[in-house]
Amino acid sequence: MSLELILPLAPPTQGLLPTATDVDVIVIGGGPAGATAALYASRANLVTLVLDKGITAGALGQTPRIANYPGVLEEISGAELVALIRRQAESFGATFVQDRVQAVDLVGNRKAVYTNHGTFFAPVVIITTGSMVRGRRVEGEDRLQGRGVSYCATCDGALFQNQDVAVIGNDEEALDAALFLTRFARHIHLVSRTMELRAAAGPTAVLAEHPKIELTRGPSLRGIRGEAHVESILISPRGGPTRTLPVTDFLDGQVGNRPGECLQVDREFRTNLTGVFAVGDLLCDHVKQAVVAAAEGAVAAMAAEKQLHGRRRLSFDWAK
Repeated sequence: MSLELILPLAPPTQGLLPTATDVDVIVIGGGPAGATAALYASRANLVTLVLDKGITAGALGQTPRIANYPGVLEEISGAELVALIRRQAESFGATFVQDRVQAVDLVGNRKAVYTNHGTFFAPVVIITTGSMVRGRRVEGEDRLQGRGVSYCATCDGALFQNQDVAVIGNDEEALDAALFLTRFARHIHLVSRTMELRAAAGPTAVLAEHPKIELTRGPSLRGIRGEAHVESILISPRGGPTRTLPVTDFLDGQVGNRPGECLQVDREFRTNLTGVFAVGDLLCDHVKQAVVAAAEGAVAAMAAEKQLHGRRRLSFDWAK
């Protein structure tokens, strides 16, 4: 199931590399965790690519004032702080590309990341997509987060072959997600809490005519059901009985998670997949501070460098 509640449209791409590009490290997300991971990876002479929606897309980039970041005496905006870290990473050779990740293939030695404007390959991927913020939550949402429930723009669309999925939303982003999923999924339930879609006429017309998309107007999402992964959602139409819509797992088991929580990582922020790391606010027990996210990004980058060079221990040489 894809619960696409936060799926921004792609901004204009900047600094774009050619399609089908191979690098050493791909960082998904360019906030404090991602930018710092890029800084440490590029400083270690690894060819590093950061894919990000833009400085102001993340939580820190939207923070107006920061006064407690170590080494920064004056108040600074979150966007300014991220820009400083990015410039430092770029000075060591990291490349930042403003683009939207559509799908990933994280299994195997050569990971693939598919974006709106190209496909990128690397033996290491560091996921730093940030916090997943929502208001009122429904039954089963927390327990199945990471096992079919997703708010992340890094959609594994290519894994939806012949599956039934659900998109919850009524705006341009939700329509964009539903239309993208038609390339892979067998059937898409688009559930809009309002009777009217808050989107332009063009995408709405295309959606209405697509044979794979079933639009349900007006119901509320009441619950998400499943044991090991999402199996169905419960919706309650206005004035009608609760309905069950069968859907299938969004992540398809690529990246492991703790039962009822988020992505599972070890002390070096390695996931269950070799070469895949996860840091920052997308981890359940992460302390949501910029300095903590930056530190985790540094550790993940050093662990990535260790893996690529076949060493058994991290290098803590501050001069590197």
